[in-house]
Amino acid sequence: MTSQLLLSLVSGIFIAGSAAYLGTLMLSRKMAVVAGPLGHLALPGAALAIVYGFSISLGAFPFVVLGILLIWLLEIRTRLAMEALTAIVFATGVATAFLFLPIDKAEAALVGDISKVGIYETLASVILGSAVVFTIKRSYSKIMLINIHEDVAKTEGINVKLYNLIYLSAIAIIVALGVDLVGGLMTAALVAIPAAAARNVSTTLGQFGAVSGLFGIISAAAGITVSAFTALPAGPLVILTSAAIFLVTVPLAKV
Repeated sequence: MTSQLLLSLVSGIFIAGSAAYLGTLMLSRKMAVVAGPLGHLALPGAALAIVYGFSISLGAFPFVVLGILLIWLLEIRTRLAMEALTAIVFATGVATAFLFLPIDKAEAALVGDISKVGIYETLASVILGSAVVFTIKRSYSKIMLINIHEDVAKTEGINVKLYNLIYLSAIAIIVALGVDLVGGLMTAALVAIPAAAARNVSTTLGQFGAVSGLFGIISAAAGITVSAFTALPAGPLVILTSAAIFLVTVPLAKV
């Protein structure tokens, strides 16, 4: 195994595992598809990163964070659904991206390129991915209650605004990291498919999160390994592996 493949595997496993774990919360709120628009919001930063030659995730991060803050503030101010606000912010991000994104260099921004991550990007993936899992695990029951019934959460004394900000911040980190692995087009699949597969075979909330994370890790490891030996892009292979796992779990779905 080459050092570059090892870096790609470590980075991809932490990104996909943490994304899949977070996806269990997003699925409960029917927000899994929101990661897709937010991934598109990362495109302006990815465009700048490509033009000036620095990390795509680093370029994407401030744009995703800005978008998340706008969504959070607008939700408080307007009381519009988070999905609707995400669509508005996403459209603005995509329009901005296409002003700057060089079409001949767009592949890495659109479908990812984990094969070029360095030691610093890998460390960032490990640290931030672990931080997301740790933070979400500590807040899981509160965020889940907010997702299911916000009014009940308020009567329980839960600070809904604070936990919504924590939740959205975790999504921002995962989306920014996910651009390296699967690009801006497929981040929704990175969080949604493993969570959907895990729901098919899980009976408890704890099992749901653990199985989803495991499915994400398997998908990343398999996709990146196959990519290394076939020269096919890793991002689509990761998503196709995840989709294959989902199909295998369908006959086992709890009905």
